[in-house]
Amino acid sequence: MVIGCRSARALLGVVLLLAACSGRDARRTVASSAASHGRDAGTTLVVFNAGSLARPLRAALDSFAAPRGITIEQENAGSLETARKLTDLHKIPDIVALADYEVFPELLMPGQLTWYVQFARNRMVIAYTDKSRFANEITSDNWWRILQRPGVQVGRSDPNLDPNGYRTLLTMQLAARYYKRPQLYERLLAAAPPRNVRPKEVDLVGLVQAGELDYIWSYESVAQGANLKFVTLPEQIDMSTPADSASYAQATTRVQGKSVGDTIVVHGQPIVYGVSIPTHAPHRALAEQFLAWMLSRDGQRVLREAKLDALEHPVLVGTGAPAAITAVTAAAAVSSGAPSRATLSRAAPSQAAPSRTAPSQPSKTTPASER
Repeated sequence: MVIGCRSARALLGVVLLLAACSGRDARRTVASSAASHGRDAGTTLVVFNAGSLARPLRAALDSFAAPRGITIEQENAGSLETARKLTDLHKIPDIVALADYEVFPELLMPGQLTWYVQFARNRMVIAYTDKSRFANEITSDNWWRILQRPGVQVGRSDPNLDPNGYRTLLTMQLAARYYKRPQLYERLLAAAPPRNVRPKEVDLVGLVQAGELDYIWSYESVAQGANLKFVTLPEQIDMSTPADSASYAQATTRVQGKSVGDTIVVHGQPIVYGVSIPTHAPHRALAEQFLAWMLSRDGQRVLREAKLDALEHPVLVGTGAPAAITAVTAAAAVSSGAPSRATLSRAAPSQAAPSRTAPSQPSKTTPASER
């Protein structure tokens, strides 16, 4: 059969198109197969993490996975909600990383895992934008007055789902003691009403950026990662300084425990993050490789570039940790001459924090509600 030139060109175009589509479909099939059968092939890494770890952990996961052809499945939620995925929903990831290491012994040990590593730290801040009411007035000295002003919208996260939520309540209590104003806790709580509460602190970022909220209770790393302005709080209340641990511990609150109706008491303490591998992780060998890399100097560098203050000397707690994890934490301690259970110090964060500028001073006339 003879085909004219125009018909031949058309047929050739169809053939090339079909070939291209076939290639794309093949790639999709391979990718789908890797995702579907990764639990058997060891090419998928499933990670459950706290919302404030979403950005820095993704950076670490991508850096680790890209040269190895690994598929990443990442779920972000409040740390308490993340823990309940394992205990209540029986969903088991390869890695679980939480914003409060105490959640491991309180909710996950020994049933889900037997060890964890303290690997990063943070501090509480008040984040805002140029559009926030009184943005040109707020300082580290008057923040608690500004938040109480009429019309100011303040957001916080749910204390039953997210450590930032209960740390917000603890910080409010510490502020009342620090400023010697017994009613300040109730007033700050009223300034952030239930309608402004979201499941996790990163859910508040978009609201403050859109101008729906003026200020949000957040972490320094989250504010830096989202390019928000933020007010640094006194060390005596921002839960960043080990030297103030005894003072922080005077603040307490209750949150939902392992089951409905059960509660646990949370005490104020320096903010330290934890990470572990569940006992029945589906891709345990791959999880061990990733975590050992993340705790190494290379992994720490990636976390710091993503604004998370990774501990120079990660601390291993518990028993039964893989040899690779034991080795990397021990090596960090030996190289620094630090004890195996390292003590955190309030050194300047490894990533430079934005410099504090002196905003214009507030009016000398102070509303009664702020006194």
